[in-house]
Amino acid sequence: MNIQSKLPNVGTTIFTVMSQMAIDNNAINLGQGFPDFNPHPELVHLVSQAMEQGHNQYAAMSGVPALRHQISKKIKTLYGHYYDPDTEITVTSGATEALMATILALVNAGDEVIVIEPVYDLYIPAIALAGGIPVVVPMIPPNEEQPKYSMDWQRVRDSITAKTRMIILNFPHNPTGNILAEHELDILESIVHDTGILILSDEAYEHIVFDGEPHRSISTRRALANNAIVVFSFGKTFHTTGWKIGYCTAPAKLTTEIRKVHQFSVFSVNTPMQYALGQFLENPQHYMNLSGFYQAKRDYFSSALATSRFKPLVSQGTFFLLADYSSISNETEMQFAQKMTKEHGVTAIPMAAFYQNPEAPKSNHGLVRLCFAKQNATLDAALERLKQI
Repeated sequence: MNIQSKLPNVGTTIFTVMSQMAIDNNAINLGQGFPDFNPHPELVHLVSQAMEQGHNQYAAMSGVPALRHQISKKIKTLYGHYYDPDTEITVTSGATEALMATILALVNAGDEVIVIEPVYDLYIPAIALAGGIPVVVPMIPPNEEQPKYSMDWQRVRDSITAKTRMIILNFPHNPTGNILAEHELDILESIVHDTGILILSDEAYEHIVFDGEPHRSISTRRALANNAIVVFSFGKTFHTTGWKIGYCTAPAKLTTEIRKVHQFSVFSVNTPMQYALGQFLENPQHYMNLSGFYQAKRDYFSSALATSRFKPLVSQGTFFLLADYSSISNETEMQFAQKMTKEHGVTAIPMAAFYQNPEAPKSNHGLVRLCFAKQNATLDAALERLKQI
């Protein structure tokens, strides 16, 4: 049978590959981004309660109304922008489905979409499936003067053409851990004002921001929110990545188109968990305390890692940090990550995997991504092995 692949350059994701390698080598998995601890017992109880109360059939296509109302209230309180729960908020099967539905709904054949590299692996395949053209703008990699990644906004501007439909942003940024500064929102406002392009903002780690900094959501600026689709994740916020529940917010005209794709992708999302999340959101402390919880883990892991031959980079947000191994090896990032797993029993993700050409020298900066969303016992066991390298 002759099959013409729609995604000929896509194989198994690096996260699946490295996680399987971790299993095969009995390694501690600090690669794939998931906690190794359970969600809050109250949330689990609320799910069971919803099942017992009979909430076990299809939910409304756009999401359980009570949950959408809680989402609207939360965003208005935190970011100052009101989204109509009936026409501007859609509960999705994880942030993944929200991103895919948005791109398929709003990107047409021949449209250009700007993505920032290192780039999360979903964006470019989704653009390809929509018939769009990805335009990759690289971040400036870490150097001695600036020991973290930084945005090249002039290069973003220079990449905009008459065909540009959208720019995809991801802050707090996976994998670099960067957050947006206030002046960068000013730059984005100027770009949108001058061009009218859409912004798709992936804000899955909105509640994991460190050192007293706020999360500067695209929703905080009316001029941006009116031209943006903003995507969020309950999985990252409530330690429930396996539940696959997220949501997206957008002006009503855009939401209408997104729901057309959502309707025929999954139709609706897990019902009892939606009812549980709607009740759980009534207490803001469940998400307002998350940054402090993860900052303690970041500080614990980073300070201990600094006593090894690895050099941890500053993580401003997410539950990832980058580690520089250049004083240990001059191998490519993929080679070193594989050796870490096979010979030292700790799995990381090579940063080069977030580039279009992972083997290219410009994609390799001697960095691996480590996930610290783990119990301290897990981190301690990993650190003991990392210090022996």
